[in-house]
Amino acid sequence: MPLIDINNPETIKFLVETYEKTARLRMKWNTIHADKLNLAATLQREEKGYQDIDVTKAIMELGMPEVTRGNINDARNRRLKHILDCKHVPGIDSLKKGHSIVDVELGNPKDDPKLARSDTDLSIDPVMRPVDPEQRKIIYKGRPYFGREVYLNKRCKAQLPEDRYYFAETSSWMYGWRLKDSSLKTTGPQHGRVWRLAREVSHSGPAPDPIHYQIPRKDAGKCT
Repeated sequence: MPLIDINNPETIKFLVETYEKTARLRMKWNTIHADKLNLAATLQREEKGYQDIDVTKAIMELGMPEVTRGNINDARNRRLKHILDCKHVPGIDSLKKGHSIVDVELGNPKDDPKLARSDTDLSIDPVMRPVDPEQRKIIYKGRPYFGREVYLNKRCKAQLPEDRYYFAETSSWMYGWRLKDSSLKTTGPQHGRVWRLAREVSHSGPAPDPIHYQIPRKDAGKCT
């Protein structure tokens, strides 16, 4: 839409008439509502003496009947008998384990007798795996080749955490936990080479260097 040409005499005459009409309408509205304007400007009205605490008290009093009705309904509902959807309510006798160590195949009751429990037994699963009987004999033999220190050295340093515990008990064990079950071993084979580079790039294959990385064929000459 083009802009109005304010230099045009016809446009100037239209704008003057519009401004005068708007001014007359405003004066008429002020004349009709003069009493209300004076009352709102001077605040000459009856003082009721309300304070903030009075307003808060009135709001609380309006909500008290609803609170009373709610307490009466709650007291009546507590005495009612629950409606059962079935004749038999499952309890501890019907509880079945689905996430125990045996169910997730992390342990065998033949190796650890503590795992052989009934479905109604709600005791906590053991934290540590059973100790090897050969290692247990070390504690009861004499020092210095046996004893508590030798037992702890073979138990803690020679064995991995996953060989002593069912789950990672500390956050530091999360790095490398059960890594021997993966294709990436913690250490390479004792005899032989590990061709890791060829295995990593085998899916894409080798690629030549970009042109800007290659040696230029000729010396860079001077531009003329």
